[in-house]
Amino acid sequence: MRRLRSFAAAAGLGRRALCALLYAVIAFPLALVGFPLVLLGLTVGGALSVTTLGLWLVAATVRGALGLAAVQRGLARRLLGLAIEEPAPPAGTGVLGWRRAVLGERVGWRAVGCALLAPFTAALPFAAVLIGYVYGVLFALHPLLQRLNHETVHHADGSVSHVSLEFFGHQVDTWPRWLIPVAAGLLLLAVAPRLLRHALAPHRAVLTALLGPSAADRRIRALEETRAHAVEDAAATLRRIERDLHDGTQARLVGLAMHLAMIRELLTAGAGPDRVLAVVDTAQGNATQAITDLRHLVKGIHPPVLDEGLPAALATLAADSALNVDVTADIGTRPAPAVESIAYFCAAELLANATKHSGADSATVTVTARDGLLRLCVADEGRGGAVVGAGSGLRGLLARVRTVDGTLVCDSPPGGPTVVTVELPCA
Repeated sequence: MRRLRSFAAAAGLGRRALCALLYAVIAFPLALVGFPLVLLGLTVGGALSVTTLGLWLVAATVRGALGLAAVQRGLARRLLGLAIEEPAPPAGTGVLGWRRAVLGERVGWRAVGCALLAPFTAALPFAAVLIGYVYGVLFALHPLLQRLNHETVHHADGSVSHVSLEFFGHQVDTWPRWLIPVAAGLLLLAVAPRLLRHALAPHRAVLTALLGPSAADRRIRALEETRAHAVEDAAATLRRIERDLHDGTQARLVGLAMHLAMIRELLTAGAGPDRVLAVVDTAQGNATQAITDLRHLVKGIHPPVLDEGLPAALATLAADSALNVDVTADIGTRPAPAVESIAYFCAAELLANATKHSGADSATVTVTARDGLLRLCVADEGRGGAVVGAGSGLRGLLARVRTVDGTLVCDSPPGGPTVVTVELPCA
């Protein structure tokens, strides 16, 4: 088995090449089966479209095209490694609602278009298989096959010859002419994987363009996801504010009221100044702590330092960090307040992550705003290995960034460095 794998790898028949070969052999017959069925269904259904039966036939044809598209997506994913996002299926309530959705939504007609185009694009890789692999094997094995596959020719002088392969009237069935087809076959086998890869390019493009969701569908889905994240984030923020007010500030204000009542009672009872001053000190401490809690709460909602601009806010954030943070800011036109707030909280979270997980002693924060795009880059020389969605808080940052059509990219190989880049539209 190992020798067979080594021979296949040496011949250019690696796993990817074999999968592409298998896909090309399957995709073309599959497309040939789907093409006439879809075309016939549309033709007959169109001719009968003045009746109810015609509409049902067209709807059934579109639904069949959707099923064929699902099979093509599965084959492309398993054999070509082409991950095509599955579009949302037509949704309708009841039988008539189902028919209306199938005929009215674009996803079904895109599948129909793919079924009608697939035979033409799938023919290219199938032809590449015939030329590169089939003829390559036949030519390379010509010295063996010519004894089994030949034509008997009787000459005028009564002699008989066996002709297997002939080029322009010249036979290549004898030594050393055998070397010509053998060399041609080995050359075809050598270039066959690359030839097949290029021949598959148009078919891959058609599948990607027609079997996945359209740009409008992707935009709608992204907006729905970002709206859901924004609602969840707002609800979480309200719960946090309520919890902080109830557990912290409210308790301290209640304590302050109790101590003021105690001071009143002590003064009425004619208590000594020492006892009164002790209660006053305690009440003053509660009042001071309540003010501090309110300041932290306001800072968590909207840091007041942001009123002075994002560079000043980042400088203050760097000064409060446990790391040695170097801030570089180059902002021409000041972004919108909401964008500045998101950038600030992203920088705060990323610096907190670097302090907790990276093991680095320093970090850099670079922010630029040019051509309507704010770009925030936070880097550290720590241990790396940060991944979005691995519990580092990056998934929450990504959700917050996406609410304004922003992007977040994390580059953190094991061993470092970690570079997180956030891009936000300024408007």
